[in-house]
Formats: sequence, structure tokens, C-alpha cells
Amino acid sequence: MNKLLKLRPFTGGIGVFLIVWFGQLVSLTGSGLTSFALGVWVYKSTGSVTQFSLILLSAMLPCILISPVAGALVDRWNRRWCMIVSDSGAGITTAVLALLLATGSLEIWHIYLAVSLSSVFKAFQLPAYTASTSMLIPKKYLPRASCVVRSGEACAQLISPLLAGVLLGIVQLQGVILIDLVTFLFALTTLLLVRFPNTKTAAVSEDGKASIWQDLVYGWTYIAVRPGLLVLLILFALDNFVTGVVEVLFTPLVLTFASVTELGTIQSIGGVGMVLGSLAMTIWGGPRSLICGIFAFDLFAHMSILAFGLRTSLPLFAVLNFLFFFSIPIINGCCDAIFLRKVAPEVQGRVFATIKMIWMSCIPLAYVVAGPLAERIFEPLMAKNGLLAGSIGEIIGVGPGRGIGLLFITMEIIAILVTVAAYRYPRLWFMEDELPDVI
Repeated sequence: MNKLLKLRPFTGGIGVFLIVWFGQLVSLTGSGLTSFALGVWVYKSTGSVTQFSLILLSAMLPCILISPVAGALVDRWNRRWCMIVSDSGAGITTAVLALLLATGSLEIWHIYLAVSLSSVFKAFQLPAYTASTSMLIPKKYLPRASCVVRSGEACAQLISPLLAGVLLGIVQLQGVILIDLVTFLFALTTLLLVRFPNTKTAAVSEDGKASIWQDLVYGWTYIAVRPGLLVLLILFALDNFVTGVVEVLFTPLVLTFASVTELGTIQSIGGVGMVLGSLAMTIWGGPRSLICGIFAFDLFAHMSILAFGLRTSLPLFAVLNFLFFFSIPIINGCCDAIFLRKVAPEVQGRVFATIKMIWMSCIPLAYVVAGPLAERIFEPLMAKNGLLAGSIGEIIGVGPGRGIGLLFITMEIIAILVTVAAYRYPRLWFMEDELPDVI
């Protein structure tokens, strides 16, 4: 009888994956609440856009810099415990912020430090979470599983700002942070209730101490000697750069012909598109050829961005934003499934950390170049008396925002040409057949 009453952890499988996924979804939503609330608090306290943007940089840069080390260590450690420790560290950081706020001691630099520490923990959590998917899910279900993970991220991004705006008016910043702590505890509970299947860890030298420096470059080496994976990585780095430029300039572009309320409506429609795209991919499972699926929807997404630059129409932007975000989870789900199938489980921590580092590095680069390109080059060209007003201006119009439109068109023509050229490379197009599955 005692044995029957004893709580036993769930073991590996689809059920475990769904339990872990739900816990991480709740945790991501809580983190999104705090991120939004802290951003509002900083902006209201300082009135500085620069101070606000430094929070975004603090949330991204440490994760990028520490990712190679984190990936090497994730492959040496138990991945479930890596996620437990990472979530615990982020939760403790949030608890310290709550304590400082409750005592009236919270300052701006405390937030920068806390966000940076959370970013470091995220650098360990992301590759451990991604690599765990191939341990729990059968190969044929990996596209669906990858999209389930992406749909969780999309739901958290869609729900968090809306919910945080309501909660700030009811429970204030202190209450939002306490809710975030509860979500961390929930995620930890789900991880403590499950067990992951055993997997091989990174090889070590005879004395038991493998060179960490060798592990740091191993993720890149693994990809570099497999041309198909390398070209796919480069293409997605390009996509991330393009998305970063759009993220920075989309708001200024829309506000040249629409109100703030209309801008919010367009962005919400994009969020709905991402959720529906995730659901479609989860039910569908993706095309038989994942590479074909990536190519088709990648071109579709690039064409949507290009069309942003052609006309200033509110209904057109709403439709294009929906189509763009609908495509993203399908592209990401197919791509993640390919990497999960082609990268050996015992080295996935290092490889995925390298992938994340390269992909994430393109976003701040886009943030840096987008503003100067638009303000100093493209907007003057498309002013009423600009150099291109009498030529291209006759097609897409002139005045505020038309330079950003021309930048989108120029950027996307280059991106589409590069994408078509890359998919004509046989090592990429036939990668699914030529590169053996490892799971």
C-alpha cells in the first residue's frame, strides 16, 4: 500500500514533453509580464528611451556572449537539472528585485544587473530545453513538437503585454513580480515531477577533464563540415537580420499614415497570425520535404515584407502582417526539426548554443544599422525633393516613411535573390537525403 501511495516521477515520452512544455509556457508568460512591467517602470521613472533600450540590450547581449560556454557545459551535465538550476537562478533574481522594490531600494542599475543575470541563465536554459526535445519525442513527430515549442513562445509574447497592462493597474509592479515568482515555482514543479531518458554526455579525456576550449569551437566545427547545415544556418541568420530591421522600423513606418491604436491593431493581428500558424503546423506536421517547406514559406515571408514598402494602406498592412507572422512558426518548426534530426543528441547543447548565438547576434546588428540607414540614406532619397522622388517616388510615393518603404523593398530583393541562389545549392536542397538522421 505504501508503494502505491508513493509519488513517482513521470518518465520520458510525449507526456513528459507536454508537461515540461506547459511549465515553460507558464514561466515564459510570467517572465514576459515582468519584462513589460519593468520596461514601463523604467521609462516612467526616467523618461529616457535610451535607458529603456539598454534593458533590451541587457536582456540579449549576455545570452549571446555566454552561449558557447553554456552549450559546452549543457552537453556535460544532466539537461533536466540544467533547466532546473537555470529556472531557479532566474527565479531568485526576480525575488531579489521584489525585495528591493518592497523596501523602496530599487534603482535602475539593479534592473540592468538583474536582467543581465537572467539572460545568463537563459543561455543555459535554451540549449538544454531544445536538446531535450529530441530525447522525448519520436523522430516523425519532431516538426510538430518544434512548432508546439514555438507556439508556446508566440502565446507568451501575445498574452504577456496585454495581461501586464491590466495587472499593472490592479496589483502594481510588486504584484506582477510576485506572479512571475509563482510561475517560476510552477515550472520548477513540472521539471521535478518528470524524468528524462538517459543520453550520452560529451566525451572527456582520459583524466576526466576534456578541454572546455575545444568544446567552445566544437559546435561551429560540427556545422561547418556539413555544408547543408551551414548554408541553412547562414540563411536563417539573414532572416533574423531582416526581421530585426523590420522590428525597428515597422512602428515608425506605420505611424506615418496610421494612429497608435491602429498600429496596435495591426500588431495584434500579426500575433494572431503567429498563433494560427503554430496551430496549423502542429496539426499538419509540415510537408514531407522540410527543406521545400522552409523554402516556400521563407519566400512567402520575404514577399510580405517587400509588399510593406509598396503602399501605405491600413488593410493591406494588416493582411501582410498576418501572413508574415503566420509563416514564421512553419519556417521555424521545419528548420528546428532538421537540426534535431541531423545533430547527434550528445552534442546538441554545443551545436544549438552556437546556432542561437549566431542567430541572436544578427538582431542587435540590425538594431544598430536600421536607424542610420533609414534616417541618413533612404528617407532623404524619398523626400519630396529627394534624388529618387521623380523616379521610384512615382511608383511608391514620396514623403515621410517612403524611405523606409524603399529600404524594405531593396533589402527584400537582395534577400530573395540570396535565398533562391542558396536553395539551388545541391548540398542544401538534398540535405535531408544525403545527411543521415542521427535519432
